Order: sequence, then structure tokens, then C-alpha cells
Amino acid sequence: MSGPPPAVAAVRSAVRRSLAPLPADTAVLVACSGGADSLALAGAVAFAAPRLGLRAGAVTVDHGLQEGSAERAEKVAAVLSGLGLDPVSVRTVEVTGPGGPEGAARAARHTALAAAAAEHAPAVVLLGHTLDDQAETVLLGLARGSGARSLAGMAPRNDHLLRPLLDLDRATVRAACTAMGLTPWEDPHNADARFARSRVRHETLPVLERTLGPGVAAALARTASLLRADADALDSLAAGLRSRARTEEGLSAAVLADAPEALRTRVLRGAAIDAGCPPGALTAWHVREVDRLVTAWRGQAHLDLPGGVRARRVAGHVRFER
Repeated sequence: MSGPPPAVAAVRSAVRRSLAPLPADTAVLVACSGGADSLALAGAVAFAAPRLGLRAGAVTVDHGLQEGSAERAEKVAAVLSGLGLDPVSVRTVEVTGPGGPEGAARAARHTALAAAAAEHAPAVVLLGHTLDDQAETVLLGLARGSGARSLAGMAPRNDHLLRPLLDLDRATVRAACTAMGLTPWEDPHNADARFARSRVRHETLPVLERTLGPGVAAALARTASLLRADADALDSLAAGLRSRARTEEGLSAAVLADAPEALRTRVLRGAAIDAGCPPGALTAWHVREVDRLVTAWRGQAHLDLPGGVRARRVAGHVRFER
């Protein structure tokens, strides 16, 4: 008896590798927009999870940004239930806050997914990001100039979020969706040139492929993987530095000044984000200017950062205030 089409086998295999380490009592929730990537992921999870003794469900998020979005979310939920996933829930969110439309929608979506994971704990949420999504993320990070952590892209696992398809290209995943007999819905925002990721997907990456030859997306994803290992090691060292520098008054400038720049700037960036700076809006320029409060202190005034956060140096300490 012949096996499944190669694309379906590749997606199922990736899902099995991601799910295999999970304890038997873990709920597996697929975050599905109805697009080809997340539908293929849902189909693969519906096949693989029961064979691993796991209960699999799904979550679809209605961002309310388009007319008829609620009806669309219900249709996606019906398809997911038809795959045998249970429970399947629709989460309606309000897209507001800093970071622009893309950043605000992403933040609202992740909040909804975290709530779903908490409701079914212990649980993980599976996201349908592919190798091509990883390449786009690296290019966006490069454009922001945000450093190695940004260029490290998306991790295969981050707390309760799993990304089983990061090693598969979009063409393979979409071929799997078709082979499974699933009909995707394409979000028009994915082709809207107002959004940076859409421009990278439809304009920047194709130009790079034509100019440099095929394989650019895979090379960018490979670079992200290499940088992630380095960034993880530096972040661990930076956590120790932050612990030593932390006092009731803030972060000791003297302790930070004695540390390597790579660690010092990680501490400052992390402290700014913890104070409320949106990570995507906090650029290398912001971090460099905060670092000057440590290394080039001349009595300068406060520094206003994204998200309504203000950095200042007071009595030999760097503070971040809302």
C-alpha cells in the first residue's frame, strides 16, 4: 500500500518530531487562521496527535479587522472540527495599542492564544510558520537593525508556543494542504503592500532570489538558527549581569560599565522591554542612546523610548519609568 504524498508525509513527520517529547496529558492546540499553512498543520496534527496519545484541538482568532470576519472564523472552526480536532474555539480580540497594525494584531493574537493555553493547561499552541516566514522575519530584523536576537528569528519552541514547520518551505506546506483536500482562505492583508511583511514576501525576497540565485530563504533561515544558539548563550550571561546590577534604585551604572558591550546592551534592552517598550519598536539606536547613560554620562536629560517608557540616570543608576 502506498503512503501519503511526499508533502503530506513531510508535514506529518515535522509535527511528530515536535509533539513526541510532550507528556501524555498535554493538550495540543493548533492556531489556525484558515490559511494554507495553518490548515496543513491542523490536518497533520489531527493525524499525528492521536497516534502519540495526545488530545488535539484548535483555536482561531477573529481580529475583527475585516467585514465578515466573525463568519469567516466560524467557518474555519467548522473545518477544524471536521478534521476531528476537539476542542475548537473562536477567540475574538480587539486590535489596539502600540506597534502599528501588524504589531498590535500580533500582540492581541498572542494574548488570546496564551489564554487558550492557560484554559487547557498543560497545553501547547502550534503555529504554522514556515522556513519562508523565518526568512522574512530575519530580513525585517535586519532592516530594523535590532541586533543578533532579532536576526535569530523565531524559535522552534518558545514557552507554550511550538513551530513544527520552520524547516519546511512554504511550497511544500501548501502542497500538503492541497493534497489533504483542504481549501484555504487567503487573508487579503498578506498581499497588502501597506504591511512590511507583505512587501518583503512579494517584493524583497523575489528580488534577492533573482539577483543572488535560489536558496536565499533557506540560507536566511539557516543563519537564524546559528545566531539563535549564540544569542541564547549571550542572553544567559546577560541575565547574570542584570542580577548583579539590579538594586532598589535601578541598574547600577558602575556594574554595567565594567561589562562587555554585548552583555550590557542586552541588559538595557531587556529592562526597557520589561518596562513596557514594544520589542519590535525598540531599535538599535534606542539601545545605543540608553547605553550612553552608562558609558558617556555627561548629565544628559532623560531619553523617551517607544511605548511611553522613559530612561534616565539618577544617582549612578539607570531607571526605566512609564
